[in-house]
Amino acid sequence: MATCAKPGARMRIRMDATTATVLQSKRTQAMNLEPINPAPRRRWAAAILILLLGPAAAGGALAAPPIQTWETPSGARVLFVAAPDLPMVDVRVVFDAGSARDGERPGLASLTAAMLDEGAGGFSADAIAERVEAVGAQLSTGAERDMAFASVRSLTESAALEVAVDTLTRILAEPSFDAAEFERVRQNRLVSLRLAEQNPGTVGQRALYRAVFGEHPYASDPSGTAESVSALTAADLAAFHQHFYTAPNATIAMVGALERPAAEALATRITAALPPGTAAPPVPPVPDLPAPSLERIPFPSSQTHVYVGQPGMRRDDPDYFPLYVGNHILGGGGLVSLLMAEVREKRGLSYSTYSYFVPMAERGPLLLGLQTRHSQADAARAVMLETLQRFIAAGPSAAELEAAIQNLTGSFPLRIASNASIVQYLAMIGFYGLPLDHLDRFTERVAAVTAEQIRDAFQRRVQPQRLAVVLVGGDDEPTPASAAPAADPDIGSSASPSRGSSSGGAAGTPAVSGAG
Repeated sequence: MATCAKPGARMRIRMDATTATVLQSKRTQAMNLEPINPAPRRRWAAAILILLLGPAAAGGALAAPPIQTWETPSGARVLFVAAPDLPMVDVRVVFDAGSARDGERPGLASLTAAMLDEGAGGFSADAIAERVEAVGAQLSTGAERDMAFASVRSLTESAALEVAVDTLTRILAEPSFDAAEFERVRQNRLVSLRLAEQNPGTVGQRALYRAVFGEHPYASDPSGTAESVSALTAADLAAFHQHFYTAPNATIAMVGALERPAAEALATRITAALPPGTAAPPVPPVPDLPAPSLERIPFPSSQTHVYVGQPGMRRDDPDYFPLYVGNHILGGGGLVSLLMAEVREKRGLSYSTYSYFVPMAERGPLLLGLQTRHSQADAARAVMLETLQRFIAAGPSAAELEAAIQNLTGSFPLRIASNASIVQYLAMIGFYGLPLDHLDRFTERVAAVTAEQIRDAFQRRVQPQRLAVVLVGGDDEPTPASAAPAADPDIGSSASPSRGSSSGGAAGTPAVSGAG
C-alpha cells in the first residue's frame, strides 16, 4: 500500500485483510455459508426466507433485498443488491465470451480468461497477486461454454476497495498477454490436458459432449486439445479479447455494502476502458440427435464409466421447472432418487448414479451416468435406461412429487445464503435475461409444478430412442460414436408403460439441480 494515510491506517487494513482471509477460509469449509457476525447473518437469512416464503413467514415485518438494475454509459448491464450488514462487496463481470466463441481454435476463450491476471496495466502477474493479497481481496477469472468471467471480493474500506477495483479494471481492459507468460500458461494447460487423458471420467464426459453436440460449438471442451492449444499464439488471445471483452457484451453483478451512487460509479469505472464493440451474436440453436449412438472407449480403469445424454434445455426454457423438478425425482435427488433405488438399492450395480440438466443459452445436455464393474456395465446401463423410459411414460407418483418439492424448496435458502452465492445468481439472471423475480418466485414456481406437467415435459423433451451412450473402461476394441447401435436393445427401445423406482440429479453447478 503506497498511499499516505493516518498513523495506524496501514495496520488497520492489514488486520481487515487477515480477518477477511480467515472468514473466507471458514466460508469455504462451511459450503459457502459466510460465518460472519451472527446477528447480521440472521437478519440476512431472515430476509432470504421472506424472499422465498413471502411476508406471511414473518408477519410481513421484513422486506427482501431488491435487485436494482441499470445500464452503464458504455452499454453494460448491471444488477445490484445492497447488503449493508457486511463491510464487503462482491463484483462479478461476465462476458458472452465462452468456449462457444472459440470457432476452429478450441481453448482460445479459456486461455484468454486465464491470461487476464497474468500481467495487466503495467503490473506483472506476481505484482497483481501481491497487491490483491495485501488488502485481503480475492480475484478470479475463468471461462465456461457460454461465458467468461472475472470476479473480485473486497472489503469496502476505501483503500482496500480502491486496490481491488483498480486491479479488476486493469485486468479487464489492459491485459498484457505477454509472450513469455503465455508460454508458461500454455505449458501448464498442456500438462493438464495430458493428465485429463488419464481420467476415465473426463474422457467419457468429453466424448459424450462430442456425441451430443456434433458440429455445434458446445461440442468442444473449453480447455481445448493439445493440438489446438499448441497452435495458439498470444496475438490470438489479444484479438479475442479485443473482439469479445466489450462493454455491450458484458453483464456486471454486484452485492455488498454500497449505496446506489457508489455502485453506479463502480460499474461505470469498470467498463469505461473496455474495448469498443458490440454484443456477440446469438449462439446457434442445438439440433436434435438424428439417431442413437454408442461409443466404447477402452481404458485401463478398475470400473467402466457409463454416460448417456442428449440435448436438454435452455436456461430460459419454458419447461425449466417441470424438467427441473422431474429430474430431481429421476436422478437429481441423490439417495432418494429413482435411479439410485433401481441401480444401487435393488440391484447393487453401482455405488452411485445420477441425472442432471445443464441449461445454457441454447439447449445444454441432459446427462445420466454411473460407474460399475466391467462385467456389469451393460446390465447397469440397461437398468438406467429402462428407469428413464418408465419415468417418461408414467411420470412421478404423488408421494415422489411431494417429497421432491419439499426438498427443493426447503434447501433453496441455503443456496443463496452468502453474498458470494447471490452475486453468481445475479450474473446468471443478467447474462441469460431471466426475469428479475427469478429468485423471488423460485420456490413458488417449484411448488406449482404438477405430476402431469412433469410427464408432459419429459414425454415432449426427452427422446429415449435417440440417446448418445459412451462407455469408458475395459479392454474391448474401440467402437466409434458413429457406429449404428440399432442392434443394441437398450438404445432406442420404446418406453415401458409399467412403473419402477428411480433417482435424481445434481446442483449448485450449471446443472439443473440447483436454482439456476
